[in-house]
Formats: sequence, structure tokens, C-alpha cells
Amino acid sequence: MMTIQEKAFRCCFYGAGIILSLVMYGLLQERIMTQEYNGEVFVDSVFLVMCNRVAAVVMAVVMVAIRQESYGNNAPIWKYAMVSSANVFASSCQYESLKYVSFPVQMLGKSFKMMPVMLWGMAISGKVYGMQSWLVAAGVTLGVTEFLLTGPTDSSDHKGNSLYGLGLLVVFLALDGLTSTLQEKLFKEHKTSKWNQILYINMLSTADSLFTLVSTDTLGSALSFLTTHQGFGKDVTLLSLSAVVGQYFIYSQVQEFGALVLATTMNVRQVVSILVSYISYGHYITGFQISGLCLVFFALFYKSVRAVLDAPEKDEQLPLSPGIAAEDKSAAAKV
Repeated sequence: MMTIQEKAFRCCFYGAGIILSLVMYGLLQERIMTQEYNGEVFVDSVFLVMCNRVAAVVMAVVMVAIRQESYGNNAPIWKYAMVSSANVFASSCQYESLKYVSFPVQMLGKSFKMMPVMLWGMAISGKVYGMQSWLVAAGVTLGVTEFLLTGPTDSSDHKGNSLYGLGLLVVFLALDGLTSTLQEKLFKEHKTSKWNQILYINMLSTADSLFTLVSTDTLGSALSFLTTHQGFGKDVTLLSLSAVVGQYFIYSQVQEFGALVLATTMNVRQVVSILVSYISYGHYITGFQISGLCLVFFALFYKSVRAVLDAPEKDEQLPLSPGIAAEDKSAAAKV
């Protein structure tokens, strides 16, 4: 049996692993979609989705073998396919939005996921949320709105096109919230394991991505870019590896310490990711935008603390951090 000190060390170790790997993932994501390779910018975002999904499939195959689970599908394939399609379109919109809005805007905008997840949960699963959850969601929404309206939001390469980027971000949030809700229904209705979901959703997502690349005649150009632009292949490989490593630490922390600890870790990761992006890429920020950031982070951390103190019923828990519903159950399918 571990001592308190040993448990604290393991918790901090997992937390540091999550933060470092996902901060690296965010930096690489921003670099690949906004920086030039030999004078050219990569444009085929679906190719990045496919690479990440392939890495997730490999991880799932290994974990299913280690845990000695069945490789058979625990739910109808068509239900996995619905989740997969929503996931691929959501991820594509997420990458595409980086062409038009800065990474901090995208990262902060993910806080809006609270509202779509709540609305989808009410519409599909009949959930009821308490006043505290709505107040936290309202605080986050107000903070994000203040951030968006009081300073620059464009990416450095597409000045004046931030409205289109925000539209892509809205589509991403809606589809990502739908993905989380559909995944939750799979867990409840078919008792699927996390790794079974990850395996099948990512296999189908790989097929979806490949079909999209072939049907739009962009697979060849993506592969050509990969082979002719120095440094691009390394960045894509590191992007996929950082996502997989992040999921390992996420599941380890959830398994040993629970979703609430993960929620707090993800809040810290969000703050660190935004600060590192500002430092690394020199994004300009106004005083009002800093105020909006503080309001969002205060609301998120308040929700995390209250959740620990109050221990609310499972069905009334609001996702405590952008992506927490997915990262608690099937994170590899969402990165």
C-alpha cells in the first residue's frame, strides 16, 4: 500500500506528464498550421487528423492486448461510425480554425464546450443541471466573450479573417459536444470499455479521414508535402506521439485519482498552454483580454473546487474543463 507521500508524487508525476505532453501538442498544432516549411504553409488538416487517429489505434491495440480485453465490437458499428464522423469533422474544424484565429483564442474558445455539452445532454439524454452549473457556464461564456471583443483574435497569417475562424470554432464546439454525448450513451447503453471505444472510433475515423483525403484529391499533395518539406514529418510525428503520451498520463491519473483531479490538471494545462503560446509566438493581448482570461479561469477552478467539496451526483456534473468529458472516458479519440 502506498504512503500519502508516494500517492502525492504519483499524482504530481501524472499531472506533469499531462501538462507537458499536451502543451507540446498545442505548440506543435499551432506550428504546423501557421508556420512555413520551406516557404509554404501546410493546408491539408484532415491529414493531421488521420495521423493522430492511426497513432491512437496503435495505442488502443496495445492496451487491449495488455488488459486482455476482446477485440470484438461492444456496440453496433453504425453507432461507432456516428461518433467517428462527428469526431473527424470536429477535429478538422479545430485545425482549420488555427489558420484564422490565434491558438490562445482557440484554446479559450474550447471553454464554450460547457454550454454545447449541457444542451446536447438535455436534448439527447434528458439531463438536468443545477443553478451552480449554469452560473459557471455563464461566467465562462462572459469571460470568453470579453476576450473576443476587446482585443486581436486573428492568426498572424490571416489578418481580418477571424470571423470565419470563429465560425469554424463554433462548428467544432457543437460537433465535439455531440461526440461527447454520443460516447456517453455508448458507455451507458452497451457497457463498452474505454479502449474498445478508442479502438473502433479511431479505426473508423482513420477510414473517414482517408476517404475524405482521397475523394478531395488531397492525399497526394499531403504526402508530397510530407516528403519534400524538411521538418514537417518530424513535427507530425511528434504531434501524434505527444497526443498518445498525453492520453497515457490522462488515463493513469483518472484510474488512480479520479476525474476531479484530472479536471484540475486540465485547467492548469489550459493556463500554461495559453501563456506558453503567447510567449512562444508573440501574440498581442490587451488588459481587457487579460481580465476575460482571469474570469474564465476563476470560473473553471471554482467549479473544480466545489465539485470536490460537494461531490454532486454523476448525472449533474458539468464537464469541469474543456474536453473533460471525453478525456475522462475516451480521450485518445478526441485529440
